[in-house]
Parts: sequence; structure tokens; C-alpha cells
Amino acid sequence: MEKWKEYERVFKALADSKRLELLHLLAQTPQDAICVCDLTEALDMAQSKLSYHIKILLDASLITKEKRGTWNYYALNHPTVNHVLSEELCCLLRGPKQSSSDACCNE
Repeated sequence: MEKWKEYERVFKALADSKRLELLHLLAQTPQDAICVCDLTEALDMAQSKLSYHIKILLDASLITKEKRGTWNYYALNHPTVNHVLSEELCCLLRGPKQSSSDACCNE
């Protein structure tokens, strides 16, 4: 089931404290995106290690990347994050007795 693979990729990406810290930082920024150069400083992480974590988050579609000149800027992918936090996932994981009263599970 492809949907399960999608959730597996997302939850594996979320299962790391540094990646959660990175997502939190992106969620809290007043700008629309943050330069990778600022992320290395804010997270006190070498760029090579940060690139590893960014790739996992990009592969899970939790963040987006935009190239501006020579720098990459990253932002939270709100539609994907909202989807993961949605009732759809809760409905997929509820048993039949629990889901019968929920509108989203009856669609």
C-alpha cells in the first residue's frame, strides 16, 4: 500500500531530534524561508551533517528548497505537515469501533 510507504518515510524523517529541531526552527521563522548558511549557525552543526538531515526532510516532503543565487533557502512544507497531522492519519490507525462516530472515517 503506497500510502503506508509515504507515512513510513515521513515518520522516519521525524524520528530524529536534530530534524525535529530543524523543523521547529523553520516553523518559528518570521521569514518565508531560511538560508542554509543561517541554519548551520542556528543549529550549531557542520554543513555536511546539516545537508544529510535536510536531504531526509526533503525526501519526505516535509520541507521545500529554493535556490537564490548561490544559496539554498529552506521552508516548512505546510501542506505536507498539515496532512501528517490531519485526522486522515488518525482514522487510518483507529479500529472500526472507534472510527464509526468520526466523520472523516466515514467518507
